[in-house]
Amino acid sequence: MAMIAPPLAEWLVRLAAGYLALGALFALPFAFRWVNRLDDVAAHGTPGFRLLLLPGAVLLWPVLVWRLERGGQA
Repeated sequence: MAMIAPPLAEWLVRLAAGYLALGALFALPFAFRWVNRLDDVAAHGTPGFRLLLLPGAVLLWPVLVWRLERGGQA
């Protein structure tokens, strides 16, 4: 069992890194352009506000992509 753990751990780390990399690629355009589709008030947000959105957008990018694909506002 000890021989299996290192490859599994490496695989999980690579999976997490890929998830975060895709999230980082999504977060910048989301925070500075696409967030306006989900929230009208965000259209008037300052650059500082948009920077605060980045960590959440990196982690929650699948949910945000789904919301954008559904047509924005619920």
